[in-house]
Amino acid sequence: MVSDSFGPDAHDARIREQFSRQAKIFAEAPELHNEAALALLVEAASPRPTDETLDVACGPGSVVVAMARHARHSVGLDATAAMLAEARRLAEAEAVPNVEWRQGDVYALPFGSDRFDIVTCRFAFHHFERPAVALQEMVRVCKRGGSIVVCDAITSDDPSKAEAFNRMERLRDPSTVGFRPFDALLALFADAGLSSPEMRFFQVPAEREQMVRRSFPAGGDYDGLRRMIDASVDDDAMGSGTRRSGDTVLFCYPSVILSAIKPALCRQTCSGT
Repeated sequence: MVSDSFGPDAHDARIREQFSRQAKIFAEAPELHNEAALALLVEAASPRPTDETLDVACGPGSVVVAMARHARHSVGLDATAAMLAEARRLAEAEAVPNVEWRQGDVYALPFGSDRFDIVTCRFAFHHFERPAVALQEMVRVCKRGGSIVVCDAITSDDPSKAEAFNRMERLRDPSTVGFRPFDALLALFADAGLSSPEMRFFQVPAEREQMVRRSFPAGGDYDGLRRMIDASVDDDAMGSGTRRSGDTVLFCYPSVILSAIKPALCRQTCSGT
């Protein structure tokens, strides 16, 4: 237990609590294993048979397994033991042997500098209180000339819609810090000394009841979560294309994959020296 409800230790505890509870449900979520979306990320990373890859905040291991089919060796790192257990099960079920799992901190990756050919992170940056530090660590452990790939959902550029979307997400999953607009993710790449990234946009569809069933909202407020989603229908208040369909509500998570090459001459913060 963490007595203080604020600060980095409390947030880390919320992440461990949420994803320990969500691990099995999260691992079975079809959108995480969507072959088209995984193929888009693999295309952005362009792994070669000689590459070693790292997926940061790997969750149930979908990206690691997908990359391992093309690379020499793929490593997945996550803060939550329950998620890593699901990742091991996935690799065994898919008969993918060239994988490794590590438990660790995204802000202090337990690897030396210039280690990996490709470093990825999918649908996790919205949980990071210090996204710039996490990205700097990803760049540090990536080889010069290697690929950095970040995938996450993005909010509307309209601040009121972005805030409404994040209010819903923080209720749905209290470990959420906040989804960011596209320009904010681009700024993270620039601040980390990376060139303007290649961009691949896609959408993750969502249906209210299916999503609610897979959630552990703050205070167990499932009805409040439903009401918040429903309230967005008339004016798309969350900027997520919310619309009625029969007796339910459909919406989406606008998402982007950003990929950039670590330059041969990277500034001091990239190498960690």
